[in-house]
Amino acid sequence: MWIDLDPELARYYSEESAFDQLMDCEGEKFRHIKTRRTIKFDRGGKNYFIKIHRACGWREVWKNWFAFKRPVTSARMEWEAIDRLNSLNVSTLSVVGRGIRGKAPANQESFVITEALEGMISLEQLTQRWGGLTVQKRVCLKRELIRQVANIAKTIHCNGLNHRDFYLCHFLVKDRKWDQWQPEDFLTLHLIDLHRMQQRSTVPKRWWIKDLAGLLFSSLDCSLTRNDLLRFSMIYWDCALHDLCRERSSVLWKIYRKAMRLYASIHGKDAPKPAGCS
Repeated sequence: MWIDLDPELARYYSEESAFDQLMDCEGEKFRHIKTRRTIKFDRGGKNYFIKIHRACGWREVWKNWFAFKRPVTSARMEWEAIDRLNSLNVSTLSVVGRGIRGKAPANQESFVITEALEGMISLEQLTQRWGGLTVQKRVCLKRELIRQVANIAKTIHCNGLNHRDFYLCHFLVKDRKWDQWQPEDFLTLHLIDLHRMQQRSTVPKRWWIKDLAGLLFSSLDCSLTRNDLLRFSMIYWDCALHDLCRERSSVLWKIYRKAMRLYASIHGKDAPKPAGCS
């Protein structure tokens, strides 16, 4: 068994029983999927999130491997992903506790604790609310978000990371009165939900395509335009428009078609086409 808690949190638990206490943590339930739970709890007037992984059993492990999926058997994948993003200066969560016991992946129990990001809104929620902004402000805000999301995508993919759930709902930004936002106001996006993130020396093409198609799929209801897609792509590949069209047109269409098919399969209707796309 191994456990590591920040001193501020450790003072609420006895050294001998801390692991069991945290595995049985009670609070506001945010998610409960099979052997995984996400709970928000309070200690000393401060809010935290704990993700608890119970033993999943060999059946679940082999089922994932036979489906060519890497099974998520512990919280280690998430805290390692958070550590890696922090090393790359990509804003994410702050880990204040982690623990694991058991050696065999099917029998491991583990947890990761992060400080709660308070007062946040996801980009999915924000884009549903920005219809009340003036056209000029909405365009400026959309361009700034495209710039930041594209840079985050480029950073993780160029450093051997792929998210696997790369959707707008997993980008958080501090909420505010958006009608008062100005282009010179600083925005920081936080990338979350990293329990499936993969780390390699190089991201295989199929995985960065999957990330980008997922991101586009989640953005199709945001009144995107062809220029928005080109702006994102030029930042992501760090190239001029003529180079993008000459060298990346094939993969751009592959990402676009994949996103459109995913939208149709999830929503049961054709996806809205970005303005200017045929």
